[in-house]
Amino acid sequence: MNIQDFVRLLRARWVTVLVTLIVTVLGAVAVTLLTTPLYQASTRLFVSTSAGTSLAETYQGNRFSQERVISYTELLTGETLAQRTVDKLGLEMSAEQLRDEITATAKTDSVLIDVHVLDSSPVRASDIANALSDQFVLMARELETPEDGARPDARVVVEQRASVPDRPVVPKTMRNIGVGIALGILFGLGLAVLRDLLDNTVKSRESLEELAGAGLVGTIPLDKDRRKQPAISFDSDNTAIAESFLKLRTNLQFLAVDNPPRVIVIASSMPSEGKSTTAINIALALAEAEHNVLLVDGDMRRPMLHNYLDVVGSVGFSTVLSGAATLSDVLQKSRYPGLSVLSAGAVPPNPSELLGSQAAKKLIAEMRSQFDYVVMDSSPLLAVTDAAILAAGADGVLIIARFGQTKRDQISHAVGILKNVDASLLGAVLTMTPPRGDGSYSYSYSYYGANDGSKRQSSDAKESVKDSEATNDVVASEAGRHKGNLDN
Repeated sequence: MNIQDFVRLLRARWVTVLVTLIVTVLGAVAVTLLTTPLYQASTRLFVSTSAGTSLAETYQGNRFSQERVISYTELLTGETLAQRTVDKLGLEMSAEQLRDEITATAKTDSVLIDVHVLDSSPVRASDIANALSDQFVLMARELETPEDGARPDARVVVEQRASVPDRPVVPKTMRNIGVGIALGILFGLGLAVLRDLLDNTVKSRESLEELAGAGLVGTIPLDKDRRKQPAISFDSDNTAIAESFLKLRTNLQFLAVDNPPRVIVIASSMPSEGKSTTAINIALALAEAEHNVLLVDGDMRRPMLHNYLDVVGSVGFSTVLSGAATLSDVLQKSRYPGLSVLSAGAVPPNPSELLGSQAAKKLIAEMRSQFDYVVMDSSPLLAVTDAAILAAGADGVLIIARFGQTKRDQISHAVGILKNVDASLLGAVLTMTPPRGDGSYSYSYSYYGANDGSKRQSSDAKESVKDSEATNDVVASEAGRHKGNLDN
């Protein structure tokens, strides 16, 4: 994983990292709040020996004191001294419990011993530290005094007595929060990497093309406005999603220059992948280029196009297939120029049989003869066989995959179904991609020296693109006519 992959991972999984960070910091705060505050009182002991009459004796006495310090440190945390302190103060705790509150430390080559006592009460911590030091002075005198009562070789004095602490030393709030932040970042990054490794959804152009066995002909960014109004008005809309459909239209027209597909099925592996929205806007984009386009709702199980385009849904595709009406009787003009709509009609009990009938083949041929393009919405491929039946009789299929939701095995299975019916897979479309942050799916451009008129220039540029595409359409049409004349 290089730096770009890591940055892309952070952009895609920042919510995971943030949630993990918040949880760990809240955990650190909870631990801090639930921890009983402890106060520390400290005393300092000085160990000395009898002074010698010569420099050598003085040096030996100093070495003797330093050696004694090591032993005294052990005695200070021993059970005997703890019991004497408990008895002295009348504490309601055992000697073993008091030992857990006592620490004694001494620096190397030093004759000073620091004694620390932790307790939930600041006054009691101070009392214990002072009583413990006093008892140790007595105990050291008892241990160092010879049996004949001579002067002991070493003695201990309290060099610094304990005072009542004014603030607790436990918990360490800032340290706990800092550790929580550090652990949150580490755990969050680890969890993000793990989720990315275990993620089985389609998130890149390369993986989708590999799974589909066809090229990527378009990426459609996520646009929440499309949930309320799927259809895009290309004459007035210059958003990123509108530009992406115009680019998809251009790619679609150049997929097969010699024999361009005219009856196109829009299919997906599962529901809620943007299939119907893609079908509507591909048809609108083709109509915007002054083509005569028919949009067909081939999903006879859950028809939705009539709701999106405000047309009558009770008569349509199924009505013609059942012989109750002709195609001209049920065709409806939409409010968009150049776009006609054939809704699904009444939901039949046998959609698969109707779509696989000879009547369906004749109807598709009739639609092909009357319109420049026929765009057909369909049912999900993995749910029912309807889409596969439509795909078998069409000129080509666009397979739809939703970014971060469509699973790899679902795409593979859907493509396998299309191959089994010998459908022509034109390409793949990745929908609902992140609108920003990933250079693989989005781009931006600007003119040198752009100023306050940048919006107007962008609009002019869009019109130039449209004019260019219209010119390409004319050239392609003339080439096709010329080729037909040569064939004749």
